[in-house]
Amino acid sequence: MDDDVTIEDEGGPEIQKTPLGNQDLSFLQQTVGPLVAEYGWYLLFMCVGVYLVVQHLSKRRASQGQSSSASGAVQDPNAVVRRQEALEASRRRMQEELDAKAALFRLKQQQLEEEKRQQKIEMYDSMKEGRSYRGKAKTAQNTEEASTSTTVLKPKTDKKPLRSSGFNPLSGEGGGSCAWRPGRRGPSAGGG
Repeated sequence: MDDDVTIEDEGGPEIQKTPLGNQDLSFLQQTVGPLVAEYGWYLLFMCVGVYLVVQHLSKRRASQGQSSSASGAVQDPNAVVRRQEALEASRRRMQEELDAKAALFRLKQQQLEEEKRQQKIEMYDSMKEGRSYRGKAKTAQNTEEASTSTTVLKPKTDKKPLRSSGFNPLSGEGGGSCAWRPGRRGPSAGGG
């Protein structure tokens, strides 16, 4: 090596300074080149994935910053009080409606129970006297039958019977192709 330079210090040891050999970065080509050739697609997909994750996290951080600044902002106390009063008034209104519906339902239930009790009393009285009991519903049906019985009903006589009077489905006669036959007796015909 002719390029070796020796520097002499006054009274100190000699230091040899050699110039750097690969200053054009050709050593990177020898180390990085095979690495990219071997794992290039993996590196590309990894870089794209890291980029997408960084973008997603930056958007998320920005949206969290806006929401925290909106909630942390000073709100008008009068607006908050008005909003809470309106909410309380609507709750009170809904509760009053619910109470009114419940009272109406209770009243109807009491009326039904009273009617059932009256029916039971009437039934007991009629059974005590020895006659059969017919409730209000049956008497209403009887009055409807009486009103419809005043109109003359014409019986339909032009109907012909669906099958002959001597038809017996188990006899196997006269049924056409669909005759019932009993199954075979004996062991089943296996593959043997």
